[in-house]
Amino acid sequence: MARLPRRKVTIIGAGNVGATTAEQIVAAGLADVVLIDIVEGLPQGKALDLNEAAPVVGYDVQVSGTNDYADTTDSKVIVVTSGLARQPGMSRDDLMAKNAGIVGSVVRQAAAVSPDAIIVVVTNPLDAMCHVALTASGFPPERIVGMAGVLDSARFRSFISDELQVSVRDIRGFVLGGHGDTMVPLPRYSTWAASPSRS
Repeated sequence: MARLPRRKVTIIGAGNVGATTAEQIVAAGLADVVLIDIVEGLPQGKALDLNEAAPVVGYDVQVSGTNDYADTTDSKVIVVTSGLARQPGMSRDDLMAKNAGIVGSVVRQAAAVSPDAIIVVVTNPLDAMCHVALTASGFPPERIVGMAGVLDSARFRSFISDELQVSVRDIRGFVLGGHGDTMVPLPRYSTWAASPSRS
């Protein structure tokens, strides 16, 4: 039976974060995925690995790898993972200056061929990169999303689980604030197997 057209998600950056995001999307059968990267052969290789895992894992979506934004045309979602990681001694301002150019460039190219997409920014510093994506895309603000809160809350729950030596599935907790020094954990509202934290 021929495949029916499906929603397309573009992931910009085929490194660890991008490839893991692609794996989660296809394993859940959410959409076809296009991995794009400036490194020749990298997104193609990651896509091949994910496609060859499909018969084993049991998903039926298509993953493609490319270095050409034309292949990302009409994506419903664009996930931006490209950028540099913060290096020892690098200030937030240094990171912002480096990644602003990268994010601005990739968002302009992706937005040009997928003008109705939602953009999910993962690159740090996240708040600044969301603003860069907003400006570069020309999209309305409601179509630019930063992925941080769920990550920070997940880390918080993981730390509690590790400290108490209990299953992370039994931990509930969250943090408020920005993805950085303004982040505030809320231990009063954290629970282990529905029992409020004593701290």
